[in-house]
Amino acid sequence: MYKRIDRKAIRSKKHYRIRRNIAGTTECPRLCVYRSLKHIYAQIIDDSQNKTLAAASSLDVSLKDSYGGNKETAKKVGLLLAEKAKQAGISCVVFDRGGLIYHGRIAALADGAREGGLDF
Repeated sequence: MYKRIDRKAIRSKKHYRIRRNIAGTTECPRLCVYRSLKHIYAQIIDDSQNKTLAAASSLDVSLKDSYGGNKETAKKVGLLLAEKAKQAGISCVVFDRGGLIYHGRIAALADGAREGGLDF
């Protein structure tokens, strides 16, 4: 028979490899992205203090009317996160794709965050 592929374990290993080289500091925190089948989540994290500085997702009240599993909503989440980051005084971030491929909804969220004024 066929051996089942554990995709969660593969993504977890990729994320671990990425996180060995990426760390968020107070000057330049980490923008971490998680994608599920129906929604997308993003948060800006200061790893030196272990604090979440800003967060946005497709479940936010302002995005409640749109479906969370498409690129348009992902771009809106990026814009919303950039707006919250500006209010918190953050302009520079390090992008952490979370072991996911930089394509589709992940790239759309990054483009939205760049359009909102975040540098990475």
